[in-house]
Amino acid sequence: MRLIVDAMSGDNAPQEIIKGCVEAAVEYGVHLTLVGDKEIVEKELRLLNAPTANFEIVHSSDIITMEDEPTKALRQKPEASMSIGLRLAKEDAGSVFISAGNTGALVTGGTLKRLGPGRLEGIDRPALAPFIPNRRNGSLLLDAGANADCKPLNLVQFAVMGSIYMEKVLGRSNPKVGLINIGTEETKGNELTKAAFALLKETRGINFIGNIEPREMPEGAADILVCDGFTGNVILKLTEGLATSLFGMLKEEMMKSISSKLGALLLKPGLRGFKRKLDYTEHGGAPLLGVNGGIIKAHGSSNARAMKNAIRQGKLYLENGVLSSIKNSIQSFKFMEDSHSCSKGANHLEQ
Repeated sequence: MRLIVDAMSGDNAPQEIIKGCVEAAVEYGVHLTLVGDKEIVEKELRLLNAPTANFEIVHSSDIITMEDEPTKALRQKPEASMSIGLRLAKEDAGSVFISAGNTGALVTGGTLKRLGPGRLEGIDRPALAPFIPNRRNGSLLLDAGANADCKPLNLVQFAVMGSIYMEKVLGRSNPKVGLINIGTEETKGNELTKAAFALLKETRGINFIGNIEPREMPEGAADILVCDGFTGNVILKLTEGLATSLFGMLKEEMMKSISSKLGALLLKPGLRGFKRKLDYTEHGGAPLLGVNGGIIKAHGSSNARAMKNAIRQGKLYLENGVLSSIKNSIQSFKFMEDSHSCSKGANHLEQ
């Protein structure tokens, strides 16, 4: 089991990233490969009194920034921490690479075989799968931005991969799969959602419950939320922005008067729990499912806690055989490009 961490990427790198790695090493007893400037990484590990036996350092001399154009950066910066981490993940399919860096570069590098692990044979499009909080236990959203345009086939594969990850890593058996749409009726939506509904309905091995309207998402109507990457990215950014705005408005109201401040003190324990439910640091990162290895995209603003939890995700990913489970599903069900053939073949899907 090899957990590889990009120590130099992210808004709070390298200090918070390395701090999270040290916390994970102590709490989970894992061995970590840190990719970054060796001198800087070693200095941070010393400052944190890190258990040196738990760490391997692979030197990198460059960084892919958030502003870099993904494909160009990967081509022109082969010695960047992300580039090296992707190559290490390619060399060892039994590994997980975790980065809080440039999302486009990580997805591109993870998908293209010459740069990283590459797509799994039989998977048409890998998908980013972040955890979305709701009133129940939260949901997994696929795809959240890796594929702006999708075919019905892609949404079926997202549902299968998301179901496996939800069961293996998040511990939720028989997760409910919902197709994001503008109405709950089977006939609602555009050509993509109508065709995807027909395929999902015939796909064995997943618990498909039908269409889910966006207003049902905060209530936790489904465990797996399936959509194209354009729609998913809009949902993800709206959710993040709305959570930030709600907390900001709530704080403003509570600071308006002495009585409201006193009320805030009484509500503080409950509000802390509410905030924790919406806090991205609790969930670590979003896996890129459908590549021949493990890749987890941590939030760009990840602090130590977020990185520690992303490492925990990676550990569970490897321990519970997520990759092999996805491969087995592909082998037992040949995803067909033709919608009619796919609908017929779906009856042979087995987890």
